[in-house]
Amino acid sequence: MKKVLITGSNGFIGKNLLINLKYIEDIDVLTFDIEDDRNLLKDSLSQVDFVFHLAGINRPTRIEEFKEGNAELTQILVDTLIDLKKFVPIVFSSTTQAILDNPYGISKLEAESHILRYREKGGLGYIYRLTNVFGKWCKPNYNSVVATFCHNIAHGIDITISDRNKELELIHVDDVIEEFLDILFDRNPYSSNKILYVTPIYKITLGELADLIYSFNRIPETGIIPNMNNDFEKKLHSTYLSYILPEKASYSLVKFTDDRGFLFELIKSNSLGQIFISKTKPGITRGNHFHHLKNEKFCVIEGEAVIKFRHIVTNETAEFKVCGEEPKVVDILPGYTHSITNVGETNLITFFWANEPFNKDKPDTYFEKV
Repeated sequence: MKKVLITGSNGFIGKNLLINLKYIEDIDVLTFDIEDDRNLLKDSLSQVDFVFHLAGINRPTRIEEFKEGNAELTQILVDTLIDLKKFVPIVFSSTTQAILDNPYGISKLEAESHILRYREKGGLGYIYRLTNVFGKWCKPNYNSVVATFCHNIAHGIDITISDRNKELELIHVDDVIEEFLDILFDRNPYSSNKILYVTPIYKITLGELADLIYSFNRIPETGIIPNMNNDFEKKLHSTYLSYILPEKASYSLVKFTDDRGFLFELIKSNSLGQIFISKTKPGITRGNHFHHLKNEKFCVIEGEAVIKFRHIVTNETAEFKVCGEEPKVVDILPGYTHSITNVGETNLITFFWANEPFNKDKPDTYFEKV
């Protein structure tokens, strides 16, 4: 059993790390937060095999708190371990502001100096200079523009942008945690002799950030999900969703109904295409059209159907009998007019995927009977 101490366990990164460690076998976690008695810190340090030192101050009510909560707390931690002759590894979360001449940066640089002193005594000290970490559970309207934008837009609150062209450098909390756990379990050779930075770093302007988050907010109306091939968009969308109230997690879809049954669009994506679902009454045929470029996949999930093809030039034909009891995919080939007919006695439920969202100005759909 490995005992791990997390200082700052109630903070944004601390909470994410704590929950990750909770589900790993043979790990016992002790916690310490900035408001706890310092004697608790010393007692915990006497027991542990590894320290994640994440506690700190970045929004104090008094300027002196920068030094107290950052430099002095780190000094106490290091001095205690040295006195105990207990040179366990320390992962320390510093900031890229440590190179800046402001009270916060100065206090973090001084805290780094104590980790360097710990190294000189024979301990392993991993100094991470983090920049603009975003992800779930980050406090909005505090010191993270991503958290503020996500929270406010999700709750219908206006946001303020001072300069749309200002560029940000962002890192995701899961990438931070992954590197921290790599060090804990000695999975990758991270150096304790230099300043470390978490990658990947995502660069985006304030204006682009706001536009993306507003587009997530409009998904119930547009149905267009983010580009899941873009790692940053995928992580930002997940972050945005974490700020939605649970009771707001459901939204209605537009159902197109006629004498054949109904159809509704489930998901649209500019990179992954479109998913839609239909109900077709017995004896009814849908389709009788072809596409030049668009391609689709049909999958019957309830009922019985016949899917027919005819090549619009050679008149070559094909026919597929499908049913929900034995699900299979039928690829709809470009250049073949096609149809699907409910040949059963119950309603036919069909799942469709198209490689691009429907564009009414350029539908690439030409009606011709099979």
